[in-house]
Amino acid sequence: MSFSIYDVSVPVFTASLTSLSKFLAKGAAHIEAKGFAPEGFLQARLAPDMLPLPRQIQMASDGAKGAAARLAGVEIPSMADTETTFPELQARIEKTIAFLKSLDRAAFEGADAREIVMKVGPQEWKMSGQQFLTTFALPNFFFHVTTAYAILRHNGVEIGKRDFLGG
Repeated sequence: MSFSIYDVSVPVFTASLTSLSKFLAKGAAHIEAKGFAPEGFLQARLAPDMLPLPRQIQMASDGAKGAAARLAGVEIPSMADTETTFPELQARIEKTIAFLKSLDRAAFEGADAREIVMKVGPQEWKMSGQQFLTTFALPNFFFHVTTAYAILRHNGVEIGKRDFLGG
């Protein structure tokens, strides 16, 4: 049985976004139990020059849907990046997972060799689908999921490695 680009993209993104949703829910429950204002958590960041929690979640969503769409050769769904509450962030994650689940596995056939072209600022990056997924898309996605996890954990939410891994 071969191991496809689909196998290392869509199920991986879906599982990690599901975990992200669960530890975000634990964050919301923590805030409610402690009587904290949600706005403080939603503006939390790990360092002054890093993006706050909502932006980390939006970028994880963008990374997953953008990578999967590019690899499948379909249009990337647009999302406005206007989420400011825990329920809105949860809805964003749900929409991203629904998009991922809607993709046809067959659309990923040959994606390892497909040329992926991305605009990054004024530069244009070109790489094979395999190189794109393994050296850019997955590391970038996990950076944002990990940072969202770390923001919540740093602010006292009781989550651990099992939450991150989804076990």
